[in-house]
Amino acid sequence: MKIFSLMAIALGLAGALPAAESGKSSPSFNRAPLQPKPYAELPLGAIQPEGWLREELQRMASGMTGHLDEWYPEVCGARNAWLGGDGDTWERGPYWIDGLYPLARLLDDPKLQAKAQQWVDWTLTHQRADGYLGPVELKPEERTRPAPRGAQIKNAGDWWPRMVMLKILQQHYDATHDPRVVPVLDNYFRYQLKTLPTAPLYAPDNPQGGTYWAAQRGADNLMVVLWFYNLTGEKYLLDLADLLQQQTIPLTTWFENGQVLKLQGAKKIGTGNTEDGPFHGVNLAQAMKTPLIEYQRDGSPRHLAATRKGFAAIRTYDGQPYGLYGADEHMHGTGLDRGSELCTAVEMMFSLEKMLEISGATEFADRLEQIAFNVLPTQVSDDQCTRQYFSQANQVVCSVGDSGFFNAYAGKSQVYGLLSGYPCCTCNLHQGWPKFAQHLWLASADGGLAALAYAPSRVTTTIGGGQTVSLREETLYPFDETVRFTIESPAEFPLHLRIPGWCAAATLKVNGELQPPAKAGSIAIVQRRWKRGDVVELSLPMTIRKSEWDQRSVAIERGPLLFALRVEETWSVVPPAAPATAPAEAGDRTLRECRPATPWNYALLESKLQNLAQGFAVVRSAAAGKTYPWNLAGAPVELRTAAVRLPEWTTPKNHAGCPPPSPVAMPANAAAETIRLIPYGCTTLRISGFPWINEAGSLLKNE
Repeated sequence: MKIFSLMAIALGLAGALPAAESGKSSPSFNRAPLQPKPYAELPLGAIQPEGWLREELQRMASGMTGHLDEWYPEVCGARNAWLGGDGDTWERGPYWIDGLYPLARLLDDPKLQAKAQQWVDWTLTHQRADGYLGPVELKPEERTRPAPRGAQIKNAGDWWPRMVMLKILQQHYDATHDPRVVPVLDNYFRYQLKTLPTAPLYAPDNPQGGTYWAAQRGADNLMVVLWFYNLTGEKYLLDLADLLQQQTIPLTTWFENGQVLKLQGAKKIGTGNTEDGPFHGVNLAQAMKTPLIEYQRDGSPRHLAATRKGFAAIRTYDGQPYGLYGADEHMHGTGLDRGSELCTAVEMMFSLEKMLEISGATEFADRLEQIAFNVLPTQVSDDQCTRQYFSQANQVVCSVGDSGFFNAYAGKSQVYGLLSGYPCCTCNLHQGWPKFAQHLWLASADGGLAALAYAPSRVTTTIGGGQTVSLREETLYPFDETVRFTIESPAEFPLHLRIPGWCAAATLKVNGELQPPAKAGSIAIVQRRWKRGDVVELSLPMTIRKSEWDQRSVAIERGPLLFALRVEETWSVVPPAAPATAPAEAGDRTLRECRPATPWNYALLESKLQNLAQGFAVVRSAAAGKTYPWNLAGAPVELRTAAVRLPEWTTPKNHAGCPPPSPVAMPANAAAETIRLIPYGCTTLRISGFPWINEAGSLLKNE
């Protein structure tokens, strides 16, 4: 067995790679002169999610993702301009399909595939002669009726929404080899090369150019151009890639300068290509992949260094315990009452998936799991029928009211509903779990397979040398420490397995035989001729860890999971049940509030924090693996420890407010209580950043 550190794969496998042939689908490794990359995405459909992850996807199919055209018809219904209608021309329709398409393929669901396919078909069959792709803005005199209420009908020619459709067409080609895709994309990219010099990504005074959003998110366009170059080998695409890179925000330089992430503010300030204003949170999540997407073109190590510096600055100025940052909507600091948008979570996940492919750096997989297993489950209801726009690390009430966010949205950004807050997240959330499932397994440049994020699944694909291989991954991860792989077809290939950065004592066995030690933050590679029935068992011991946050508060982690106080919930409906403006055929527009039914204002004890193994008891549920895991009833594991209530820590402005600075003075007549911490993703209400008390010399009751 070989062990590789963070960047060994990215740098050590930089030899000549076989060029992709025109007409072949992914896995697509980079052609020269692009820099080699260690991993590549498998064809959509090669990975089949199982266990809890499959149940999550099935719930999506039964909920919003499978029915958004019915529940949100004024935007995602037949009048959408991406279906040839007179309605919404911008991002929200393509957003939905960017998640619906992979979901339908992963579940092999013909009904969902048909829903997604009509958007693909319209786009492929309605390209203009000059190569322009997508809808155009209707003039007032061309309208025979008013546009649907809430539809975005301006900036129809903006480059940005087309970037979302490009990602959909890439997925469609990888899944089907549809011969229409190549000429359509070729015509569009030639149109871009001709048009962008005079109508760039950011051109506020040019109706043919793009908006602030296009320049901030230009890496999405560049990413598909490089994929298409790997597919076709057309040299003009390298010129287009250079042009797009020039017109996209220079994030590598900005991160190197170290100033832009210090900025915070309530409004969009400055222009699309200057760093004189704070980041919009979702833009930052999408832009994080920009340096490494660009690295493929010039090979400079400064891109990875700048990315790491950027993440460090985010941690310092806006960081939150769950792996993201306070941004409601723009960057808003480290306070544990700051909001984080659902779109930020799913876009950062996708960025990290692509960054992992290009760099092989396991730190990106660590952060990917941190967001997927903590943030994503809690911002969408268990039935996948409602979602929350902003969430908080310390969230003790979700109700209509002032929560101190930069963008208040009439005080409805924290309640759960189909359209609470702003409706972009209603359409964009759907890519989160399907793309995570799609990136559980990757092709490796040495002709093997790589499991770099873990969840129950099965993979069947063709690898180097034309061998067809099938493996099954059985696990209760992230709640359990063991991941078991069973080889289902004989073949000779290297199997790459990530050792998380938080795991200091991983062990790896093949058919019960212990392999050489694997270091934290490395890639273990097992090269052998595999037989049907061979078993690889990866053990990832999850010790309890702590980290410090705003006001010297403490967060408790175990493995990839952040743990939070279990707070019982009381739910209610915001009257009226649905607004009068909702179309008659629309789905339920009810807003739902959640309030605490048990106390939440606890401080941990320093004595317990000094020895985490003894201060916190790990309790596993007997129902683990048998019930839906992402709620209070199904939480597969919990931690128990002693804590003290702080009566003076209350709820100003409809939220928990900042925790009192630690160490906190012992309250009079304080009594220690046993509290239960459960995975953050299982909570709606919670405290995840705890104040703490130095109880030395103090008298506690009931301790």
